[in-house]
Amino acid sequence: MLRGIDVSSYQSTFDTEGQSFVFIKATEGRSYVNPRLTAQTKLARDGGCVVGFYHFLWPGNLTAQAEYFVSKAPEKAGDLLAVDWETTGEGTRASNAEKDRFIREVKRLRPHHRVLLYTNRNFWLTVDTTSYAGDGLWIADYTTAGKPRIKAAWKFHQYTDSPLDKDVAQFTSKGALRDWATP
Repeated sequence: MLRGIDVSSYQSTFDTEGQSFVFIKATEGRSYVNPRLTAQTKLARDGGCVVGFYHFLWPGNLTAQAEYFVSKAPEKAGDLLAVDWETTGEGTRASNAEKDRFIREVKRLRPHHRVLLYTNRNFWLTVDTTSYAGDGLWIADYTTAGKPRIKAAWKFHQYTDSPLDKDVAQFTSKGALRDWATP
């Protein structure tokens, strides 16, 4: 198992020592860009990590959201892209069809990048009806690292959010992750 973290604008800095990958929140909806995106990307790349970017999905305007995300997320071979599908601050959520359409649109816009679904265990088990996760599932379930309580295949597991979001990945080495990340 490889160790990694995911960060958003709440983290002004983070330590990459011992980390193989870093997911960075890039965008949300059609108007928000993480103000620390550039600095966080540099820190992760300078630390030798595989870098991923995620978009917090809102319902509606899926094509516009996908275009916004790929226009703001840095584009480098081997970068991972993900959609964060959960309840918004307004208590709404994108539908299953919208989630699937967003993933497919990002894959169309960035065909040489892996695109993942990030969601929590509750959404995966009780809201998701299609089980479509693009190129891989990144599941949040706060339990033992690498042992999410789901039967579906997963690539990444967020197992805690304290003191920041910590993750593991099912790859034997950072090289294996890099190879997978560059289809």
